[in-house]
Amino acid sequence: MGVWYLTIHVRGSAPWRKYLGAAKNFISHKELRCFAPHVVHGSFLRLIIMSVFMDLNLTFSPDKNNMEQLIDTAAHLGFSTVAVNYTFEPATKKKQAIPAPKPIDELIAQLPIVQGRSRPIRVLNRLTLVMSELSHFRPNPTEYAGYDLLAVQPTTEKLFHAACTQLDVDVISVSVTEKLPFFFKRAPVNVAVARGLVFEVSYASAIRDATMRRYTIANAVSLMQACKGKNVLLSSAAAKPLELRGPYDIINLCSLIGLSDLDAKRSVSCVCRSLLLHAETRKTASGAIFTQKSCSASPRGAGEGSARRGDGPTAKRLKSQLTDESRI
Repeated sequence: MGVWYLTIHVRGSAPWRKYLGAAKNFISHKELRCFAPHVVHGSFLRLIIMSVFMDLNLTFSPDKNNMEQLIDTAAHLGFSTVAVNYTFEPATKKKQAIPAPKPIDELIAQLPIVQGRSRPIRVLNRLTLVMSELSHFRPNPTEYAGYDLLAVQPTTEKLFHAACTQLDVDVISVSVTEKLPFFFKRAPVNVAVARGLVFEVSYASAIRDATMRRYTIANAVSLMQACKGKNVLLSSAAAKPLELRGPYDIINLCSLIGLSDLDAKRSVSCVCRSLLLHAETRKTASGAIFTQKSCSASPRGAGEGSARRGDGPTAKRLKSQLTDESRI
């Protein structure tokens, strides 16, 4: 978990609290979070910004021991949230059943504590569809209900354009194991950024082989030229614990693909948090999240009694009460 310092110089004798609102607006605009403000030497306002790192691509393995070591290593490196990735590639044109994810209890017996934090690691499920045809993606959301994140990996330019402009997904994964047969165009990339989609680049293949390392750097540089560093997700796609790297090692790696230090840090923290919010709104109607107040939490008992008797206005009565009155 890293710490950033934002220092604001306050001119004159004005109290620093007047500038706290402007500082918080700046932090929220940059998709960061402020936890504790501090005053330095009276004329400087220093805000501590805590970074929460995530790795949203850990390759699923049927070996329970391997998955336990993988998740435990991720927690030891400081990742607060990880996602177990299930890759599904339809081989034929026939409709194939999408495999259901395994419960977290079957993958690991006990969640480890994240290094530097007092809470256990959060484990999510993710599905990646390797698309060679547009019919491989099914618009029925119930088939993907068991997964927290939904990603697609297009193999042609037509499918990449459809994923950026039409498909209701969260992540567009870029293949880094081979040379892409198409170029990234800015028009569909800008549409995907406006829709809140995220482009993913993984680095584990660059560790395994020198040829894949060249493909990873070449494809990533081509993507950065099209999206200009916006909505980029850096993940591991690690199948073994030795293939995992720490957050700041990933940030240093981003210098090879043309990302600045700020965009590199956002790719493992702020972009991940925005992606999780996008995944939650994708599962709801029209992207809306609602909350409902419990009747038992109401402090006034008289109001509850009148609501039960049906003495209140019609707009405030329960649906069951209106149904009972219509039957009478």
